[in-house]
Amino acid sequence: METFLIKALQLILSLSILVVIHEFGHFLFARIFKIRVEKFYLFFDPWFALFRYKPKNSDTEYGVGWLPLGGYVKISGMIDESMDKEQLAQPIQPWEFRAKPTWQRLLVMVGGVLFNLILAVIIYSMIVFAWGDSYIPMSNVKSGMEFSETAERAGFRDGDILLYADGKEIIDRAGVVDNFAAQIIDAEVVTVLRNGQEVNIEMPADFVQQLMRDKKGFAGYKDDVPTVVNTVQKGSEAERMGLANGDSLVSVNGVATPTFMDFRNELQKNKGEQISIDFYRNGELQTASALLDTTAVLGFNIQSYLVTDHYSFFGSFPAGIKYGLRTLKGYVGQFKHIFTREGASSLGGFGTIGNLFPAQWNWHAFWMMTAFLSVILAFMNILPIPGLDGGHVMFLLYEVVTGRKPGDKFMEYAQIAGMVLLIGLVLYANGMDLVRAIFK
Repeated sequence: METFLIKALQLILSLSILVVIHEFGHFLFARIFKIRVEKFYLFFDPWFALFRYKPKNSDTEYGVGWLPLGGYVKISGMIDESMDKEQLAQPIQPWEFRAKPTWQRLLVMVGGVLFNLILAVIIYSMIVFAWGDSYIPMSNVKSGMEFSETAERAGFRDGDILLYADGKEIIDRAGVVDNFAAQIIDAEVVTVLRNGQEVNIEMPADFVQQLMRDKKGFAGYKDDVPTVVNTVQKGSEAERMGLANGDSLVSVNGVATPTFMDFRNELQKNKGEQISIDFYRNGELQTASALLDTTAVLGFNIQSYLVTDHYSFFGSFPAGIKYGLRTLKGYVGQFKHIFTREGASSLGGFGTIGNLFPAQWNWHAFWMMTAFLSVILAFMNILPIPGLDGGHVMFLLYEVVTGRKPGDKFMEYAQIAGMVLLIGLVLYANGMDLVRAIFK
């Protein structure tokens, strides 16, 4: 129960930050162009709100709704989820959205996406400033990798050292979209070092679908690497139990773990349990206890592979921009797989997103996930689907090209169709979470 509450709290806090920043982007541009904003709400408020406040001499009511599915700003003279037909039937007023030039309306609509991207860049910049940017150049993994049956069918062999994907160096950042597997699955040719020789592997066109179907993963680090701590993540269980750089971890609950693979397997066997870990520090054997969450991740990196780049405050911003662009590119590259049968079956809702957060509070992991979700929110919102910001942008671009506004009735029906589609997707994704929970 405690694990569920911690993950739920992280999810709610993260989404609340993202929604407020997104809606503030719309709000700010609307106010710059003197467009009246009637409401600014975190979460939706059908029938009633948990909190509402309207400052004196302000046109805007601020509040918190009870339905935690996002948030909104109600902009005067705009067809949106409020479906305020009565207002649109009145004569156009100078403070309304519909009274403004197309370019101003366009900026109002992209404001939310823009602010989510800016937020992601700021978070990534502060992460690399505070913790550094840690990654593993796969060419450093001298003992090579162990591959799943699916990968072996594609031509990989245990011990292969991953070098390049379509000519680009393979680097493992251990993120959702920038780990070594994510860089390989869509490549046409992967170059590995095998027995001292470079070998090019022609990747199957349906390799992603094979991985999703087989559910056996792609590869892991070989098991002849000892578990010697390199860096400990702040706020992690490893930090709490007192692990430090140079500690050599040799057993879990009395079971010897001479290699990192052995150590990781023992952790997996004890998910959610209290365990004891024996380790050597300066030649002396010591023991510490740890409480594993459902991910069985303690929060440290091992020596020999890891590289950490550190940045000054001002140097962190270019690095943050690169991090954000890399994340966006990776997510867009993987998005197309949603439209396959395997991809559709792997969709998830709030439960899936919540499980991406650690079971114990970890600020590094929290901010990494918040930045990632901010990128996703920006990309998903700009899709040309009525009901999303991208749908409004699509119709505004049509107006720019043709010089004609779509009719109010057409916009009303498009908004309804878009909302039905989006509600259906939300129900499907969360329904898949429920099905997986029941039949896991």
